[in-house]
Amino acid sequence: MRVSIREPRSSDVEAHRSAVLQSVEHLAPWNPVEPDGLPELLRRQGVGLRTFLIINDADGGIVGKCNVANIVMARFRNAALGYDSYVPYNGTGRMSEGLRLVVDRCFTAEPGGLGLHRLEISVQPDNIRSVAMAKRLGFRHEGFSPRMLFINDAWRDHERFAMTAEEWPGL
Repeated sequence: MRVSIREPRSSDVEAHRSAVLQSVEHLAPWNPVEPDGLPELLRRQGVGLRTFLIINDADGGIVGKCNVANIVMARFRNAALGYDSYVPYNGTGRMSEGLRLVVDRCFTAEPGGLGLHRLEISVQPDNIRSVAMAKRLGFRHEGFSPRMLFINDAWRDHERFAMTAEEWPGL
């Protein structure tokens, strides 16, 4: 592995801002570009949202960010993954490595992991690289949701992918 994952901290604000600004063209077609969004994201961390930064081990740069959102425990034990990769690491395989670590953490029992049973990824159909990522990680296609999320001033269609802990080869 060339990367590691960790929860973001306030000392990451400037590095995250720089990574997002460097990646505007890469991110803008698919997600809101929020270079100053990390402080708010840090405030929202809790039982329903966990964020992980993917860090390049060689230079300490931020490869990407993954939100584990809408976490529901009890009998459901489900969450949604959302992720952004940042330039210059996009296309190097590091984001795939990092997301494997995040998925493994999600499916690992508490207290070391989140103890989830199911994960979902929703991707805009034209976001070919993100669709490929979901498939590369082993998520199965579950369906199509028209006008699912309001992104960049419009309701966007999404392809839905999912996986359960029993399907995850990492455990």
